[in-house]
Amino acid sequence: MPTTLAPRSRRAVIGVMVALLLAVATVVALDATGRVTLAYDRVAGRPAAILEEVPGPETGPACPLDMRYVDEEPGGLRQDVLDAWHRLRATAGEQGVRLCVQDGKRSVGQQQREFDEAVRRFGNAELAARYVLPPEKSMHVKGLAVDVQPLESAGWVERNGRALGWCRRYLNEEWHFEYDPGYVTAGCPAMLPSASGS
Repeated sequence: MPTTLAPRSRRAVIGVMVALLLAVATVVALDATGRVTLAYDRVAGRPAAILEEVPGPETGPACPLDMRYVDEEPGGLRQDVLDAWHRLRATAGEQGVRLCVQDGKRSVGQQQREFDEAVRRFGNAELAARYVLPPEKSMHVKGLAVDVQPLESAGWVERNGRALGWCRRYLNEEWHFEYDPGYVTAGCPAMLPSASGS
């Protein structure tokens, strides 16, 4: 009896191996054609779809400057943004200023939860979008934004951040900063009234 099962077992193993090889070859071919992204490619101009799904921390330890806020790790930010954040924080530290990250990178799912909560709090999507954008419009999802607390620290970033590529973007959010290396030479763009632009 074992001799009759052995050829069947071998055929089954070979069949599974062939199927796996075909699946791997298909995924590699799709990656090569740009139809699927296996990992975030940190080359300018390349797809960042995976980055938008990378979650940021849900919370962090208490900010030592003001226990009402947290100081989460800036993990998940785009690498150039993360490097710029470290430069900003180091420069602030040299001037005796501590910066806490109240919120940084969010995945699409995290941002959607934030937006849904804002809709419940404010009563409709239009009012909610003045403070929390839907995922497809959020710079937090793209890994380009951080919310700095406490407000004294955010004020320092507003006064000094442009030299390192950081600008406050919304009049109604003193804590929200976005990174763009072009801000260093071009200056900060005019602030919008709110995240929704109104």
